[in-house]
Amino acid sequence: MFTINVEKECGCFKKSDYQNNMTFDNKDDAQIEAKLMVSYMNQKFCQKHMFYIEEVGNTFIIKVDDKPKYTTTRCCNSGNCS
Repeated sequence: MFTINVEKECGCFKKSDYQNNMTFDNKDDAQIEAKLMVSYMNQKFCQKHMFYIEEVGNTFIIKVDDKPKYTTTRCCNSGNCS
């Protein structure tokens, strides 16, 4: 038995049709579903978090981190940027 576990259920996850701790009979099905979930969550959820997979034994853990904040300042390396 293989499981997909969502480490932290954010608000977007709770509002979605996804369920936590889904079980599968084989590794390939669990891995494919976990990858599809992470891809969807990273593209369609509110963009406050980023999701990634960590495999531990028979469990695919979907982990969540705050999305890094990027600065909008760009430098051309000419020394004229402020």
